[in-house]
Amino acid sequence: MSLSRTLARPMIASMFLVGAADALRNTTAAAERAKPVADQMVELGKKAAPTAPIPEDAATLVRINAGVQIAAALGLATNRAPRACALVLAGSLVPTTLAGHRFWDFSGEKAKEQRQHFVKNVAVLGGLIIAANDTEGRPGVSWRAKRVASDARREAGHLASTAKLEAKLAKANLT
Repeated sequence: MSLSRTLARPMIASMFLVGAADALRNTTAAAERAKPVADQMVELGKKAAPTAPIPEDAATLVRINAGVQIAAALGLATNRAPRACALVLAGSLVPTTLAGHRFWDFSGEKAKEQRQHFVKNVAVLGGLIIAANDTEGRPGVSWRAKRVASDARREAGHLASTAKLEAKLAKANLT
């Protein structure tokens, strides 16, 4: 693994570890900020999976999100399934940003501060998307699948040609 990956992954993960720990310490305040987005997420979840047990309490959703972020951040920082962890963190960052940095609800200095945090999170989201697609120079699953399919088609073509040739030879030997 390159030095930049060795340093960058824990650096990105640190933001989530600190934020999730803060959310767990101050769940009530975080849930209050998250309520508008949490309510929308619950509604979308119920439409997508009507029979799934989806918690409706914003505090519970904040705790779940924090737990997911801690687990994924630790995985990213320690290079355990870094692509999957980066993808999970990216997915959790979107509602966290929408809930925590609603700059459009403020004015003046508070709006400026929240907009800055919002844009920072958008930048981190970009980094997570890059990390989620980083195969560390090795071919990705998509390339490997295409390669297997191509090899299978080529082999099938060779087998078909060989079978035709053998059939002609067998026919020639019978006459």
